[in-house]
Amino acid sequence: MKKVFLLFVLLIVFTTCKNVEEKAEENQPKQEKAEFSIIIHGGAGTILKKNMTPEKEAAYKAKLEEAIRVGFEILKQGGSSLDAVEKTINVMEDSPLFNAGKGAVFTNAETNELDASIMDGETLNAGASAGTTTVRNPINLARAIMDNSPHVMLSGKGADTFAEEQGLQIVDPNYFYTERRFKSLQRAKKAEKTELDHDDKTAFYDADIKDSKFGTVGCAALDKYGNLAAGTSTGGMTNKRWGRVGDAPIIGAGTYANNNTCAVSSTGWGEYFIRAMVAHDISALMEYKGLTLKEAAHEVIQKKVPELGGDGGIVAVDKYGNMVAEFNTAGMYRASMNDKGELVVKIYKE
Repeated sequence: MKKVFLLFVLLIVFTTCKNVEEKAEENQPKQEKAEFSIIIHGGAGTILKKNMTPEKEAAYKAKLEEAIRVGFEILKQGGSSLDAVEKTINVMEDSPLFNAGKGAVFTNAETNELDASIMDGETLNAGASAGTTTVRNPINLARAIMDNSPHVMLSGKGADTFAEEQGLQIVDPNYFYTERRFKSLQRAKKAEKTELDHDDKTAFYDADIKDSKFGTVGCAALDKYGNLAAGTSTGGMTNKRWGRVGDAPIIGAGTYANNNTCAVSSTGWGEYFIRAMVAHDISALMEYKGLTLKEAAHEVIQKKVPELGGDGGIVAVDKYGNMVAEFNTAGMYRASMNDKGELVVKIYKE
């Protein structure tokens, strides 16, 4: 009799709990899914309006809009998120305004070494390149590595050779020379010699160069098929030595995409973004703790990274098409467009 009673009590408890869970699920707001979304960044740092001329501000905003509209049209026409990410980043790589491709910063040896990565949220396939010197558009190389090789990352001369074999556009290293970036290197070298700051491995005293460790371009997108993708491209850090590689080509740090959660592209002090595995950490917080994209991005960028001593930001889109631009610096070049064609372009913290 006692056993029957106990079973009866357990049945009541189980039924009650099940009803409570079902009720809770019913009360959860249902997420509306956007048909597609795209968001980009052009680097973060001490970007202040007082230091920006109206002409320069207009130029940055125009290029950000040009870039994102390329990706938007691809997505609108039913193209893939991977194509949208790649072609959008191409526009920024071809502009001297950003530290990627044409506008890449100089190493201590007065050369340009470029890094990039891309990731497919549907398959978790990824491609990355580091330290290339002759590939006009490193994001295209990252895509080729992902699609046409058994590897995830290639570096240096081997990566340049692979790019040539793949028929990618190869340029003379002088293509990447810009007077602005070369002068920044000279100022960085001069400042380094003064040894005014013993906290940084490389000194940054000039307003134009102090944030060169943040210079990166990136994109995250959701397409009509529910597939997420992200990509990142950079020239790295001004005055870098010894083949230094930052977070941009590191899958999980600078770039991550997973259809179950989100797609993320980072821009920040690479050494800290690698240690924090920023892009993957945001996805993991969503997957394992049930955080929203906004909550996860805030946790990582506003708490975890600063606690380590780093700074920077990310742009991201989740599987529902929600977009986030999170940064802990004074500004971040950024733009976004939703499936309704609504465009947002911003530079400063607002």
